[in-house]
Amino acid sequence: MLLDEMVDRGLSEETRMMRDVTRKFANEHVIPFTRQNWQAEWNMNPDQRLPRKILEVADAIGIRTLGVPEEFGGTPLDPKTETQTFAVISEEISRGDCGLAEKMVQIWKVSVLLRNIAPRHLQEKWFPEVVKDPTFLLSHCLTEPRGASDRWLPYDVPEAMMHTKAVLKGDQWVINGRKQFITNGYDAKLYIVYATTKPGAGITKGTSSFLVPRDTPGLTVQRCNETLGGRYMNNGEIVFEDMAVPKDHCLAQDDAMKRAGVYFRPGKIIVAAKNLGVGMAAFERTADYVQNYVQGGRILIKHQAVAARLADMATGLNAVRALLNEAIRALDAGAHDAEVLCNQVKMFGSEEIFKVTKNAMELHGGNGVMLDFGVERFLRGAALFLHRDATVDIGRFKIVKGMFPRTAGVYAGPER
Repeated sequence: MLLDEMVDRGLSEETRMMRDVTRKFANEHVIPFTRQNWQAEWNMNPDQRLPRKILEVADAIGIRTLGVPEEFGGTPLDPKTETQTFAVISEEISRGDCGLAEKMVQIWKVSVLLRNIAPRHLQEKWFPEVVKDPTFLLSHCLTEPRGASDRWLPYDVPEAMMHTKAVLKGDQWVINGRKQFITNGYDAKLYIVYATTKPGAGITKGTSSFLVPRDTPGLTVQRCNETLGGRYMNNGEIVFEDMAVPKDHCLAQDDAMKRAGVYFRPGKIIVAAKNLGVGMAAFERTADYVQNYVQGGRILIKHQAVAARLADMATGLNAVRALLNEAIRALDAGAHDAEVLCNQVKMFGSEEIFKVTKNAMELHGGNGVMLDFGVERFLRGAALFLHRDATVDIGRFKIVKGMFPRTAGVYAGPER
């Protein structure tokens, strides 16, 4: 298919090899499971949704431990093309299921963050645990009931600080608060938790991050959130009540938000890539359907209205990919506009892929809304991405703030 030619263009040999391995995994394991067991994602017992076998296969082919340093048994990647490889692999897994892609991506992104900011003794303790257990999941706990992406406009003011707080008492940090909408939150075994440690200092100067094992007393997984799409990620809500964390489990004191840039900036690119995978899967299913389903004495694609919609879908997908590739190049080059581009591809991709999946569902007619036919799940997945890593409206604010820091980037209070 012509759209695949754009995928291949400019890929390194390593990235192309990883893409092929991941596509084989999605085609042979993920897609057959999701089509044959479409009821599984609606199982109200989250522990029984995703078979352990799928995680074991992902582990066996080396895509589960991307981001983990090679010295601890992780899968090595060329640092020059790491972001691109993460994006391509995310897209391929998401073609099979965006919830599984979310599950894998959290392991990668948290591993990258840990290898960059975690003290050596914590890396030596936890990376081997991640590697030896195929079901060992990681989670990044930032979002709270009363704020998330809106804090990242960001205006560094006291009222934007987190409600979760950590207080140093002797050789322990005592944490109280709540996190919600956390990917892998329900079934992770290790969490990075953000909390206010310097009230009134502003979010970039008074927020710290901590490494917290699941079995820490005072940590309670309150619930598994029943999401519209991406249900295999087991999004969770977590409560901390007088949770004591050893002092040496503090990853970054007071400046955690600044040091987490290695997580957030590539994160926007990976979100867009996962979303692109949903759009590509929707397009491929639709292209096959309209070239075989007969209506009015001819196959659907020969009806002009159908062909026009298919053309719009393909054009939208190529536009998202072009912007995605530009954002990757800018990030790898350390360009000054990299952050704006990362926000642009996340925002533009979210809205464009939603249109693609809506067209896919409509072009399937009545079949498009049948759960067992498996097309409506693309729309549900795309709807989820409208809210991932900031809502699209917050994304727009971030773009303008980055482009015009002296005006839009100033706190939106009274004009001085």
